[in-house]
Amino acid sequence: MSKPVVLIAEELSPATVDALGPDFEIRHCDGANRAELLPAIADVDAILVRSATKVDAEAIAAASRLKVIARAGVGLDNVDVPAATKAGVMVVNAPTSNIVTAAELACGLIISVARNIAPANAALKNGEWKRAKYTGVELAEKTLGVVGFGRIGVLVAQRMSAFGMNVIAYDPYVQPARAAQVGVRVLPLDEVLAQSDFLTVHLPKTPETIGLIGDEALHKVKPTVRIVNAARGGIVDEEALAAALKEGRVAGAGLDVFSKEPCTDSPLFEFDNVVATPHLGASTDEAQEKAGIAVAKSVRLALAGELVPDAVNVQGGEIAADVRPGLPLAEKLGRIFTSLAGGVAQRLDVEVRGEITQHDVKVLELAALKGVFADVVEESVSYVNAPLLAQERGVEVRLTTSSESPDHRNLVTVRGTLNDGSAISVSGTLAGPKRIEKIVEVHGFDVDLQLTEHMVFLRYGDRPGVVGVIGRLLGEAGVNIAGMQVSRAAKGGEALVALTVDSVIPAAVLAEIGAEIGADIVRPVNLAD
Repeated sequence: MSKPVVLIAEELSPATVDALGPDFEIRHCDGANRAELLPAIADVDAILVRSATKVDAEAIAAASRLKVIARAGVGLDNVDVPAATKAGVMVVNAPTSNIVTAAELACGLIISVARNIAPANAALKNGEWKRAKYTGVELAEKTLGVVGFGRIGVLVAQRMSAFGMNVIAYDPYVQPARAAQVGVRVLPLDEVLAQSDFLTVHLPKTPETIGLIGDEALHKVKPTVRIVNAARGGIVDEEALAAALKEGRVAGAGLDVFSKEPCTDSPLFEFDNVVATPHLGASTDEAQEKAGIAVAKSVRLALAGELVPDAVNVQGGEIAADVRPGLPLAEKLGRIFTSLAGGVAQRLDVEVRGEITQHDVKVLELAALKGVFADVVEESVSYVNAPLLAQERGVEVRLTTSSESPDHRNLVTVRGTLNDGSAISVSGTLAGPKRIEKIVEVHGFDVDLQLTEHMVFLRYGDRPGVVGVIGRLLGEAGVNIAGMQVSRAAKGGEALVALTVDSVIPAAVLAEIGAEIGADIVRPVNLAD
């Protein structure tokens, strides 16, 4: 039998080929050259790329044998993941390859902006000796605020603690006791903003985090604060930051990422006290080598028909045919659970019931965990690192199964206990021959709601007129209701409204709805990729 063909479309570390081993036919092409890429990809089983090769729907359609697209790095902007999924092609990346590298760059920006290294360097090379102008500040005994305390945030905290910095953090999805183990206090965002001498951002980019460090936040900081963003462009509002720098409300900034990239022209570049780099977070020889080796191992697993830990879609792997359709459902239930909880659980139970339990359903627990952390950590979440993320945050995870499922052929439930002792649960099933994804329980209330990208859950005291209020306020806001259900335990008791809508509901509108109906729980859910 002929060997599987692996196409390397960009220059990768020699260690990548070594990691692939002798079991494959290795070919090379210039993936950035479209005329060369399309014929080269036609009969290959896997393609390895970095960022210059666009593996879009056209390229995927041209590859009749393609089983795996491997991106030697974290971002997937150059890979059409939906097109790959539709074609049954697995997409893998290297989500942990640049963690150390990204953390080190953030530390470098902190030091550089503290000591004016970049402008002093530029001035000296321009023939100017300006010691007084570029007087900086010490890091010792200053307070570093880490916004987003995932793996990269922890690494930054550990490294900057060695400089004698006092580290505080904001992350609603991290147990305070877990942060305390590395000497870090977890505080509300407003307190972190008010206390920090340096502020570094390490959050994922989501609708909730875009513009988080914006005009309102920048009016709460010390005028001596220096802000670093080496995470994702747009989390720090660049216009608001420029205004704060101009008005003297912020003392300096270090930026590696921008809302639009490539970025070669920005008002921020006019400030001497801004250090800017062109998205170098993953740009080290070591990170590139780690990425190449990681995706080579994933390609080996995928072409051997095994479950790939770093797959970003749900194709392939040794998963029972009856279990595989439940993976997207379990992941979405995890994301919904996180939205409902608004924080990290002390304990998380993933319960699987019905006929499906005759198979190994451990992967459904992993999928649920992947969803739980997908929107709350900076790094990519995969089947392999989701349990580690739970462990790092002190979350106890348990999978339970039962063949008994009285109301549904199969049922997946994600249930958690929060720090205050309250419990949150959400259950879902695949309904009918088309296996439509549905939510059938939320907070103990029975519902029957098809999963959509935009949903809202509101709990309130049952009384007349609530549905009319919700409809009126959403109508005035131009938000169209796709579906609505009201569930209650007893007349006049607690009730739950579950809504599906066509677009994101503005936060102010949600707050107004909650106030008018007296809701004690108002939780929007955004499942858009």
